[in-house]
Amino acid sequence: MKAVLAIDQGTTGTTCLVLDEACRVVGRAYSEFTQFFPQPGWVEHDAAEIWATSLRVAQAAVQQGKLTDATIDVVALGITNQRETIVVWDRKTGVPVGRAIVWQDRRTAARCRALKDEGREEWVRERTGLVLDPYFSASKVEWLLDNTEGLRARAEAGDLALGTIDSWLVWNLTAGACHITDPTNASRTMLYNIDTLDWDDELLALFNVPRALLPDVRPSSEVYGATAPGLFDKPIAVAGIAGDQQAALFGQGCYAKGQGKNTYGTGAFLLLHTGDERVASKAGLLTTVACGPKGDPQYALEGAIFIAGAAVQWLRDGLGIIENAAETRDLARSVDSNDGVYFVPAFVGLGAPHWDANARGTIVGLTRGTQRAHLARAALEAMAYGTADVLRAMESDAGVVAKALTVDGGGSQNDWLMQFQTDMIQVPVQRPQMVETTALGAAGLAGIAVGVWTSVEDFIGSRPQPTVFEPSISPAERDELHRGWERAVKTTLHWADLGTS
Repeated sequence: MKAVLAIDQGTTGTTCLVLDEACRVVGRAYSEFTQFFPQPGWVEHDAAEIWATSLRVAQAAVQQGKLTDATIDVVALGITNQRETIVVWDRKTGVPVGRAIVWQDRRTAARCRALKDEGREEWVRERTGLVLDPYFSASKVEWLLDNTEGLRARAEAGDLALGTIDSWLVWNLTAGACHITDPTNASRTMLYNIDTLDWDDELLALFNVPRALLPDVRPSSEVYGATAPGLFDKPIAVAGIAGDQQAALFGQGCYAKGQGKNTYGTGAFLLLHTGDERVASKAGLLTTVACGPKGDPQYALEGAIFIAGAAVQWLRDGLGIIENAAETRDLARSVDSNDGVYFVPAFVGLGAPHWDANARGTIVGLTRGTQRAHLARAALEAMAYGTADVLRAMESDAGVVAKALTVDGGGSQNDWLMQFQTDMIQVPVQRPQMVETTALGAAGLAGIAVGVWTSVEDFIGSRPQPTVFEPSISPAERDELHRGWERAVKTTLHWADLGTS
């Protein structure tokens, strides 16, 4: 029985799944890793720890798979990863030159603001489909080269390698034989031209990034190499790469124009596939590269909500008012309404459709009667409000009306949240039986490359019917709730404006 190993390297942890030819999960393992917050707005990871954690979890998943079914033969490995996070390492030693700068990091907000003031944003957007924001990789790379002694000279000499997390994992899996990325990840760096599908020399000059640092860009579904001896029982073909949201889009079976999904993870990400057509957004959404049916580069519109599940994690780790994320479901149910409490979790700024890097988390409407249940409910509601805002903007840009919203990610397992989500968008929400579609997409890309599945249709196969949530409140009730959210967001944006005036 052929099987595929999927490495899903996320912002707070790594999940690895082993899937057999019938897309059944026969092996699974997970581990969190350390988050570093050295200054307000700064977020870092230890790249060496990410590699060690990912390898350990991958080995554990394969071992569990073999215990579940001794006949399985893991023939391919697919990688999906947190996007925009960058690592720079020494080509000879493979040792990172410092901590990875995470996609959530806002240290380059001033640099991005200066480029906007110079009138560069539209110029950058024409090439990349992205807005000038610290979220993306280019300004992070520039900052690292300019603020680490001797690093720029080493980069220009060709002694260093740069990559998003997929590149870092592939480098280590192949013992340095492959320094590569795929178009979905490259399109998130702000150094890649999504029309020419190549690194852009003018963008490299703007951010002063030497081309010698960069990985080769390869298709999302292709055999790139094999794992180094000793990592697993035998070498495994490394054959699929996609950024987490594009992998989830593919794993949901959205590989053609007009199909879309929302993922609830650390952040929330809504993508609408636009096929071969690059759609320019008028509402602050991103145009990004997605996967076609063969893993070939096509396009999608994307709206990113920076903080979603991370707000619940903050309730747990920062405030200590819950013990686990699942507890929020019962807490939200325990109160009849939000009592006017709204939580805008702009810990690292606001993403689409507002794009304000200076925004910070805001809670409004507190009274003496406010309980921890109201805060838990407000954190869940914020995910749904943000998703509704992005979906409406996306419909306007693409000229379509959503018939349903397909969902995945950890937050989609919260029934209360899914019901509130369908109430806020007033269309059905569909949750598949397997919500780990990010890993599923990575497995599909790898498996198709080596022939485990003959096509994406073969890969998707016949799925069990999804769980469907239908709206239970009237449009008028929905509008009243959403007006409160709009007031809260305006308050957050006003606070940010006061801080920069």
